[in-house]
Parts: sequence; structure tokens; C-alpha cells
Amino acid sequence: MTVSAPPRQGLDPASPDLMRRPLGASERAGEPGNEPRAGEAPDAARVDRAGAAAALEARDYHLYYGAHHALHGVSLTIAERSITAIIGPSGCGKSTLLRSFNRMNDMIPGVRTEGELLVGGRNVLAPGTDVVDLRRRVGMVFQRPNPFPQSIFDNVAFGLKLLGIKSRSELEGRVEASLKSAALWNEVRDRLHRSALALSGGQQQRLCIARCLAIEPTVILMDEPASALDPTATARVEELALALKSRYTIAVVTHNMQQAARISDRTAFMLEGRLIEVDDTSTLFTRPSQKLTEDYITGRFG
Repeated sequence: MTVSAPPRQGLDPASPDLMRRPLGASERAGEPGNEPRAGEAPDAARVDRAGAAAALEARDYHLYYGAHHALHGVSLTIAERSITAIIGPSGCGKSTLLRSFNRMNDMIPGVRTEGELLVGGRNVLAPGTDVVDLRRRVGMVFQRPNPFPQSIFDNVAFGLKLLGIKSRSELEGRVEASLKSAALWNEVRDRLHRSALALSGGQQQRLCIARCLAIEPTVILMDEPASALDPTATARVEELALALKSRYTIAVVTHNMQQAARISDRTAFMLEGRLIEVDDTSTLFTRPSQKLTEDYITGRFG
């Protein structure tokens, strides 16, 4: 198979720079074990091959914004205590899918859905779902840091107070533990009662992660958490994600394919509201089974 854009020479084949030429669908199709079974979609519809328990699962999930069909029959399994990256061009539905898992899209008028979304094996679209409890269990970190105009301490304690925790000693202990988990404690321990808005952008984003961790979620959704940060702050957020995956399930939307390669165990590629392919990250970037995936990661579009 001929690739129109030749790969850069002299790179380590194991480098996350993603410049190795991927095998196309026709080359990979002949490999043992890569033939789809009759009636089976390509890899996008397969469950986690490592056999790990599923923390999140979409089953033939559709989402509509009024008459606009934004997500088309997405089926995706995300394993516990792992990082899954979702990549694709702008407007492909990545953030819409991510926000669906804690029903943030409910706040948009005219939204309707079909199919199932499972968190810990329970369909969160079922009638009677406690959405407040769902959002406690499935935390969200947004593209731009959004600290409250309060002290650093009060930012982290905010959700705890909503949960009814009033003991000062318990609040102090959990705030400290959360800031330590977010790799921020040593930087702010002497100014906990100063405004969070005085922190740098990277510190604010780690503060928002600490605020999320304080209420003890099982899943953390990250919507381009480093896109507004400088390279140093981005590296800190990536290091933090890698440290947290031993305790949490993390799904991260990113436009940065190098970032996906650095931090994720599995990567899903979306295009025009459809899940095209999902696989182990190293496999998807070097031997994608779908031509559309190959075209995207080699820069032919997007």
C-alpha cells in the first residue's frame, strides 16, 4: 500500500510521535484474529479485549439535538481503572458522547436519546435515575479551568458541604487528601484561604480535578483538560492522569493525538457522530483496521 505522505525518518519506532506509517485496513485484514465475525461491526463494537470489568458502556446509543442526529448508534466499552482517549475532528461528537455519561446533555433543550448508557452496569438513561448521585459518581473536568470565586479550600470543600459534611476536621482532612491526590498540596498548603482565581491556569485545572476527587467519584470525564494550558502545565495534568488511573476510570477527549498516545490505554476514533474504531492505543496508531482512521492519524483530513 502506498502512503502519499512519507513518514519522517530517524524516529524511534516506539516513539509516541505517531509518525510510523500505519498499516491500512487491507493490510491488516489478513492478520489472524482480525477478521470480523459475520454480522459484526469492526473493532468499534467489541468489548474490552483484556477482559477487565466495564466501568462505562454505550450500547447502540443515539443522541439528537432537535432534528439533528448528533450520535449514531455508538457502542463502546471502557474498562475500569484505565484511560481511554476519544479522538476525532471538531464537531465529530466526542464531547457529546463524553457528557452523555453523566447526563450533562440533559441541560440542553430539545435533546433526546435512544439506546443505553451503562455506568457500573446500570443504565443511567432509565427512568428514576438519580442524576445528582450520578454526577457525584461520574465527575467532570472541563476544557477551561472553572474554579469558583472562592478560596482554594472552599473550592475543594464545595461538593463535600453539599453532601452534608459539616465537621471541620473531616472537611480539612478530605480537602488535604484531595489536593495531594491532585499533586497540588505542596504548592498551596500555605495559602488555602486565598482566592483560587490567583492560581496559574495549570494550578486552577489541578484544583478543579481536586474538587472532583473530593466527592469520591469512580469515573472522571476529562473534556480536553489541557487544551488551554502551556506545555509545562499540560505535562503536569498528563502525569496526574497517569497517577490517578490506578484508582479511577478516566475517559478523556483530546484533539492532541500525541497526548492520546502518551497517556491512554485505548483510543476511540469518532467521525461525524459515529464511532469508527476503538483499539489498544499502540495498535490503533500503528495498525488501524479502518481506512478512515488511517487517513485521520496521517493528517489527510481533520
